[in-house]
Formats: sequence, structure tokens, C-alpha cells
Amino acid sequence: MLKSFFPWFGLDIGGTLVKLVYFEPKDITAEEEEEEVESLKSIRKYLTSNVAYGSTGIRDVHLELKDLTLCGRKGNLHFIRFPTHDMPAFIQMGRDKNFSSLHTVFCATGGGAYKFEQDFLTIGDLQLCKLDELDCLVKGILYIDSVGFNGRSQCYYFENPADSEKCQKLPFDLKNPYPLLLVNIGSGVSILAVYSKDNYKRVTGTSLGGGTFFGLCCLLTGCTTFEEALEMASRGDSTKVDKLVRDIYGGDYERFGLPGWAVASSFGNMMSKEKREAVSKEDLARATLITITNNIGSIARMCALNENINQVVFVGNFLRINTIAMRLLAYALDYWSKGQLKALFSEHEGYFGAVGALLELLKIP
Repeated sequence: MLKSFFPWFGLDIGGTLVKLVYFEPKDITAEEEEEEVESLKSIRKYLTSNVAYGSTGIRDVHLELKDLTLCGRKGNLHFIRFPTHDMPAFIQMGRDKNFSSLHTVFCATGGGAYKFEQDFLTIGDLQLCKLDELDCLVKGILYIDSVGFNGRSQCYYFENPADSEKCQKLPFDLKNPYPLLLVNIGSGVSILAVYSKDNYKRVTGTSLGGGTFFGLCCLLTGCTTFEEALEMASRGDSTKVDKLVRDIYGGDYERFGLPGWAVASSFGNMMSKEKREAVSKEDLARATLITITNNIGSIARMCALNENINQVVFVGNFLRINTIAMRLLAYALDYWSKGQLKALFSEHEGYFGAVGALLELLKIP
């Protein structure tokens, strides 16, 4: 049976960001258009004719997937994000645009699907269908990888990640995805071992994730946005903040194969008053980024070894516009595994949970 009710949304309400995917049908018949209620037209026009919503909502136009067929309908898939603290305004907008008159079920995943469930009901008169975030994540990444990215590859890797001049972003064909280690870096981090589309488990995680990076940067530098924190990090020198192996050994620690440039103690130089006075806010931002990223890379490598998996896919909004972290993960995994592990990345990095929620919506009878 074709799903004829619209709108089709998938929602992932995270600790920091809300991710929304919206399917815009492009094959509406004259009969359907005639029967279409005003509120549905209004929602479609509002979402597709704007690239920003209020002061914080963004439609990632560059990620739009064109000419998709979903449940027998042709259309485009749009990707929208806004901060979780603006969730009340989103629910109010749903009320103002009379969402509840269109269909009663809204598929949502992430912790916020539980946290905001009552608000959806009492303010927006909307019933939430709550979905497990890891189920949605796996379904979303496998689906998006299968449809590609408007004729291009969804998955990619970095060649020569440590060399700024030679570093290249290259497509990767994930035709044999299993087994796969999936590292989802949002506010915190979850690591999943995926053996097939129906067989996966959460191996471990860490509370030190994207939220930690941004939170510490706000404290240390006074920055107010994730973009500002990354921009500061791009201009900083973490070696002024961190204590390296060479600071302790005067060079490499050869017996155990530790190079002099490796970090021995993150923020270790900040014990010295003299060195504290010499660092800039940019140096602190860079050191925070390197600390969090190295820790995630180290845990991912240990999980890959334990699970005997050599393909590691890093996803999540921590990686959005964050080339420094991606190149560091790529280099660290390759270096410490002596070329056995490959770090892979995905163009729609933070939206897989929302895509999984949309796919579940289309299953609902």
C-alpha cells in the first residue's frame, strides 16, 4: 500500500542538536493538489523555500538528496537542524501550523523523544512514536549509503591525512559493509559493532564527546558557537598546551615505539605558570579538540581490535565542518594500527538517526 498521507518527517532529538529530515514529494497529481489541505501546502512551502528558520534553524541545502523514490513516491529529501534548546519553539510552530490535523504520528528518536514527549502532546496535540536511537542510526546509514549522494559516493576517506599539501578526500565504496565499527560522535559517543543489517550491538561509549569539546571551549575561550570554537582551534597550536613524549624524553621513546611528537599528557604543560601565561585562547581550543579526538580514536581502535573489525565509520555532528578532527582520526587509526584500520566518514554525518526515524514512519500502517 502506498503511503499517501503527508508530510513525511523523521526527527532525531539529541542532547545538543535536533535533526529533521523532510521528504518533499515532487509527483503530486492534480487531484492530490486539489484535495491537499492548506496547512500541508503551507508546511511544504515554509520548509522548502527557506534555508534558515528563525535565528538558529538551518537547512543543509548541500546535503539535499534529489529524485529519491520512497514508498513509490518520487521527491527530494531535505536535511534541517536546530539547537535542542529551541525545541519548545518548534513544537509551538507545529501547533501554529496545525500539524495535528494532518496525521497523528510523529516518528522521533534520540533522548529528546522521551524528554519532550509530554510537550508534543499537551502543546502540539501530537502523538510521538518513540524509536530506539541506535536502531535508527544503523537503518539510516545503511539506507543512505545504498542510495548514494546524487550520483556520488556517500562514504569517503582521507589519503595522506597528516600532510596538508598532499591530503586528499577520496570516495570509498562500502559495498562490503560488514563487519563495521560505527562510532557516533554527538554530545557523547556511542560505539556499535554492526555484523549485518539486523545484527549489531553497542560495544561501549564515552561521555567525552562533541558536547565536551564545545563546553570546555566555552569555559576556556569564551566562545559561544561550535563554529567559533572550531575556527579558533584551526588557528591554535596544541603543542604549547600539551606535554609531548619529547618534552619528557628529549625525543622518541624508542623501546616502546612512541614518537616524540605523540601526546604524553593532554594539557600537561598547563601545570607551569609560565606556560599558562604564554598560551592563547586559540591554543587552548586546539588542545581541547585534539584531546577529545585522540581519546575517541584510541577507544575506537581498542574496540576494533577486540571485535576484529578493520572498517571504522565515524559519524555524528561533532564532525560537521570539522576537518581537523577527521584528518586526525584518519591518521591516528592508520598510524597506531600500522595500516590495519581504515577510518571512513560519511557526507550526511549527523542525520542518520533522523533518516532511520523517517524509514520507520513509512512502515507504520
